[in-house]
Amino acid sequence: MPEQLLQQPNPPPEPSQLPLSLSELAVKIDYKGQNVLSASELHGMQLYRRAACFLAASMLYLRDNNILERPLQEQDIKPRVLGHWGTDPGLKNDINALFVTGPGHGAPGVLACLWLEGSLAHFYPQYSLDKKGLHNVCAGFSQPSGLPSHVNAETPGSIHEAQRLGGELGYALSVSFGAIMDNPDLIVTVVIGDGEAETGPTATAWHGYKFIDPAESGAIIPIIHCNGFKISNRTLYGCMDNLELVALFSGYGYKVRFVEDLDHIDHDMAASLQWALSEIRAIQKAARSGKPIIKPRWPLIILRTPKGFSGPKEAHGEYIEGSYLSHGVPLSSVTSDKSEFEILATWLQSYEPKDLFDSKGSPNKDISIIIPTNEEKRMGLRKECYANYQPLDVPDWKPYTVKKGTQDSCMGRIGEYLRNVIQANPKTFRIWCPDELVSNKLGATLRDFGRNLQWDVMSRGSPAGRVIEMLSEHTCQGMLQGYTLTGRTGVFPSYESFMGIIHTMVVQYSKFMKMSLEVPWRQAVPSINYIETSTWTRQEHNGFSHQNPSFIGAILNLKSSIARVYLPPDSNCFLSTIAHCLRAKNYVNLMVGSKAPTPVWLSPEEADQHCIAGASVWKFASVDGGVDPDVVIVGIGVEMTMEVLWAASILRERCPQLRVRVVNVTDLMILAPHALHPHGLSLEAYESLFTKDKNIHFNYHGYPIELKGLLFGRPNLHRVSMEGYNEEGTTTTPFDMMLCNRTSRFHVAVAAVQGGAKVNPKVSVIEHELVASLLHEAEKYRQFAFKHGEDVPGTYDVPKFA
Repeated sequence: MPEQLLQQPNPPPEPSQLPLSLSELAVKIDYKGQNVLSASELHGMQLYRRAACFLAASMLYLRDNNILERPLQEQDIKPRVLGHWGTDPGLKNDINALFVTGPGHGAPGVLACLWLEGSLAHFYPQYSLDKKGLHNVCAGFSQPSGLPSHVNAETPGSIHEAQRLGGELGYALSVSFGAIMDNPDLIVTVVIGDGEAETGPTATAWHGYKFIDPAESGAIIPIIHCNGFKISNRTLYGCMDNLELVALFSGYGYKVRFVEDLDHIDHDMAASLQWALSEIRAIQKAARSGKPIIKPRWPLIILRTPKGFSGPKEAHGEYIEGSYLSHGVPLSSVTSDKSEFEILATWLQSYEPKDLFDSKGSPNKDISIIIPTNEEKRMGLRKECYANYQPLDVPDWKPYTVKKGTQDSCMGRIGEYLRNVIQANPKTFRIWCPDELVSNKLGATLRDFGRNLQWDVMSRGSPAGRVIEMLSEHTCQGMLQGYTLTGRTGVFPSYESFMGIIHTMVVQYSKFMKMSLEVPWRQAVPSINYIETSTWTRQEHNGFSHQNPSFIGAILNLKSSIARVYLPPDSNCFLSTIAHCLRAKNYVNLMVGSKAPTPVWLSPEEADQHCIAGASVWKFASVDGGVDPDVVIVGIGVEMTMEVLWAASILRERCPQLRVRVVNVTDLMILAPHALHPHGLSLEAYESLFTKDKNIHFNYHGYPIELKGLLFGRPNLHRVSMEGYNEEGTTTTPFDMMLCNRTSRFHVAVAAVQGGAKVNPKVSVIEHELVASLLHEAEKYRQFAFKHGEDVPGTYDVPKFA
C-alpha cells in the first residue's frame, strides 16, 4: 500500500451507548454449524457469485475477450466506459419469489444473474449461454441498441424503474409491498441501498407491513445493503452501528439479522434467508389457521459489505474498495493509464474466469445446481412480472346514475360505485388514499370492509379492508405501482393540490410503461388511475396553499400513447368515465371532479354518448341548437362548465341577438391534433365542433398554458381566447375564486360578447355597454362575498334555458 492514502475506507461505526439489552432483539444464527447448504451447493453458490461479479465488471469495461481466454489487451476495452460498480456485488428455495432492486445503477449485477440463469436468452435469443451471447451482453451494455445501464422494463423480472432518472428515488420498498398484496404465495426479496434508504419514500414505506394481512397476502424480505457510501459521501446508515440499526428497525416492527461475515458470506446469507423464510411461514401459518400473531415482527436482513466489494483495492494512492470512489466506474482511465490497465487486468483475473466458464463460454455446470430447474421459478421468468393481467369485473354504472336536472356530488356518486367494484373484486382491487376518503365524499367505499390496518389499536381498521389510507403520497403511489404491474387494479384519489407530490414517481412509472409497450414479451397491465378532487374551485377554508391543479400538466407531458386526462362535467359523466378507466389497459388515467353538489346536465344515455365522443355541442344551452353560431364558449371541468352554462343563460336574456354555441370537453386529449395524440380530433372533426372561423373562448379548470400546448398546430389560433387557474386565490368563497381567476360566468359572457361582436353587427353596437354592465355585476358579487362571507343566494342554482 502507498504510504499516503488520501481516501480512507469505511471503518466500522463506533459502538453506541444504547442499552446492551437491545442486542437481544438482533437475531444471531450459527450458520457455520448448520447444513443450510451442502458442499456442492456452497461451491455452486461461490462460483455463481464470482461469475456474477466478473460479468458485472466485464459489462462495464470489455467489448471483446469477455471470458479472458487470452491476456487482456487495450483493444478489448470499450471506447466509452459507462456504468456503476459499487452496488453490483450486493446482489435456493422452491418458492414463488420476485426480486426487486432499489439501487438501479446495479443493473450489471442483475443482468449478470439473468444471463447465468438463462432468463435473458429466453426473451432475447442474442444473449444465448455461450461466447457469442456473452459477448453481446457485455459489449452491448450501456451502448446504443444494447442492454440499458439501469433496471427498466426491458429487464426480465423487473416491476420497478430502479433509477434516479431525474426523478424520485426510494420506492422499491413500497412497490414490493404492493406486489405481495392479495398474492398469498408470493415472496418479494427487495434490496435497498443505504443511500436509497435516506429518502422520504423509503423512510415511510417501512410501515408497509402494517397493511399486510398474512392470511391473504404474501411477504417481503427486505435486505438493506449497507456498504457505507453513496456517490461521494458517507451514508447515514453506514454511520450507524448495529445496535442503533436494531433499535430503529425494531421500532418499525422488524426482527433484524446482520450478514457481515465476509469470509463466509455465501453461507451466512443462505442461512439468513432460510431464517427469514421460516419466520414468514410461521407468521402466515398462524394467520391462516385463524390464530394470527398480534403485531408480528417480520424478518429484515442488513448486509454489511465494503463499497465495491471484491473490486480493485486502490489506485493512485487512494482506496477504491470500501470508499465512494468505487460507486461509478472505479478505474476511469484504463485506456490511457497503464497502471489502471494493469489493475483492471488483475481485478478481472481475480475471479478466475477459467473456472467459471467452459470452452464454449457457457457457465460452469456446477453453477446450475443453485438455479431452479423449474424455469418459472427463476427470477427473470416470474409471470407476475410480465403476464399476470387480471381483468376486473366492472359493474354496470347506469344503476348508479341520477336524474338529469338534479344536483349531486360526483365524488359521493363515485364512492357508491366503487363500493360495488370492491364487492365484485374482493381480491383484485384496492384503493390507496392519503387519509382523505371521507373528506373527499368517498366514504361509501368504507361501508362494508373498512380501512385496511393490521396494527389496529383503538381504531376501526379491518384486516380485510380494501382501502389503505396513509399520510404518505409516496408510499401510496409505490404500493399502487406494485399492485398494478403485477396485474391488479387500483385507484388513487386525493386532494388536487397534493398530487404534485408524486409527480416524478408518475413520470418514472410512465417511462416504464412506455418501454413495456415496446417490449414484445410484456403483456398488458391494468391502467393506473388517479382521481383529483377537493379542487381549487371549491376550497372554502383551505386557501391559496390548496389551490394547485398542476398535476394535469404533469400527465399532459407524458407520452401521448399512455396519458389520458378526463374532466367529466357531472356525476353521470364521471360514472361513465371511471367505468371506462377501470376496464382500460396500459394507461395513466387522471380524472378530475368535484365533491360538492353540482348540477347533473345529461341523462345516462346522453352522458355515455358524450364521454364516448370526448366532447360535444350542448344543444339545450346553445342558440338554435348551436347552428351557425357567432361565438363558441367551451367548458372544461365541473365548475368551469357551470359558469359557461350560466353565461349562456345570461346572454340569452341580455343579448338575445348573439348566437352562442356551447361545447363541453370531457376528454382533454381531443383538443390535440390527431397526429400528436390518439384521441386528438382530426381537423375536420375539430372544425365541425368549434367552427372554422368563429371566435372560441375556453373556460378551463387547469392552467391556460396547458391548453395552449394542446391546441398548438391548430389553424387560426388568433380566434382563441381562454381563462383558467391563474395563481390567484385565498381563503374565500367559491364564486370569488371564479372572479379572482376570471373564470366566472360574467367573464365568460364578456369574452362571448367581444368575440361575437366581431362578426355580428347587432352585437357590436352594444358591446361596450354590455361588457361594462357584466363587469360591474361581477364586482357587486365580489363585494357581497366580502361583506357577508358567502356568495349571493342562488349562485349555484341550475341556470334556466327557454
